[in-house]
Amino acid sequence: MKLLKHSLFIAASILAAGCSNNNDATDYIAIEAYPNIKASFEGKINLNQLDNYANQVVPAYITKDNTTNNPITDKGATLGRILFYDKNLSATNTVSCSSCHVQANAFGDVAQASTGVNGLTSRHSMRLINTRFSNESKFFWNERATNLENQTTQPIQDHIEMGFSGTLGDGNFNTLTSKLQNIGYYKELFKFVYGSEDITENKIQLALAQFIRSIQSFDAKYDIGRALVANENQPFPNFTVQENQGKNLFLTPPVFDSSGSRTAGGLGCAGCHQAPEFSIDPNSRNNGIIGILNSNGIDITNTRSPTLRDAIKKDGSSNGAFMHTANLATLQNVIGHYGTITIASGNTNLDPRLRPNGSGQKLNLTATEVDALIAFIKTLSGSNVYTDPKWANPFK
Repeated sequence: MKLLKHSLFIAASILAAGCSNNNDATDYIAIEAYPNIKASFEGKINLNQLDNYANQVVPAYITKDNTTNNPITDKGATLGRILFYDKNLSATNTVSCSSCHVQANAFGDVAQASTGVNGLTSRHSMRLINTRFSNESKFFWNERATNLENQTTQPIQDHIEMGFSGTLGDGNFNTLTSKLQNIGYYKELFKFVYGSEDITENKIQLALAQFIRSIQSFDAKYDIGRALVANENQPFPNFTVQENQGKNLFLTPPVFDSSGSRTAGGLGCAGCHQAPEFSIDPNSRNNGIIGILNSNGIDITNTRSPTLRDAIKKDGSSNGAFMHTANLATLQNVIGHYGTITIASGNTNLDPRLRPNGSGQKLNLTATEVDALIAFIKTLSGSNVYTDPKWANPFK
């Protein structure tokens, strides 16, 4: 295809969304062939110069990756970005994935429970930073989704959240795909990405998962320091004495006596929150918080956690409260919880690392240790993820 007058055609990748590399081949894309995309996303989405999702820089010391059979592509993630922010994916056109996962809050929610089309969610919305970089491939707090692809459409098919449940008078997922099929920019986008206008749940899952896995944060003070040393156990040259103390406490296992009281060592946080990704150990059980939002019952199945990266913003302000119940407002509250673990009646799924010698752990923290640990966790927060336009709302 030749370059036409007035530069209607310019070079761009045409690889399919399932390919692992967007740069293996190039062709020319006629802007006028996609009038609805141009009209809806001009200045936000340029099909001739897609944002870089597929080939972002990942530090060499980051080794975990659960991408498996759905590698990130620029095309697929671009479609995923539009789906993520589009309120048309809810039954009432009022809620999108981004309603509960807000870029300014590390793709989490400051509300205890998020607002769906038919009420409030039953768990606090989990932050979506670095979801790709974990050995844990299951999703949701209780790991009910086998992978991220499966997770992406479950909120859409939830009566409370986005309302295409097929129950209680809701339409089902086919209702949604029919709805999207009648939106001009989706017919063009699915053809652009997959070579066909046909919209299916699988295609939606692949694209959403690519976009979500592309959301990464590796510009923190921790990353600057980690690049200067051979391993995370060495003092980081760019850290303060307090930050290095907090890092040592985080990484070093504690020593307990027969009653579960700490007598030496560190705090052992890395046993569950594995550095340098700070992702959750797939074998972790619950952490002793077994409450249910707006209920008096207990739920012992919540064993997943988001990465500790960007648990708070770089300036120390909140991205929202912590845990699936959002009942801990600050990092100090979180550390206090782990400082003295009470084994609640009925909690048969408490992580063994929190009940040494059969007793709830007592870390006997000093104020100096608490301050040092908080100082270290603050070093895990970056800046770019909060403002990078490739992860921002393309409808604004």
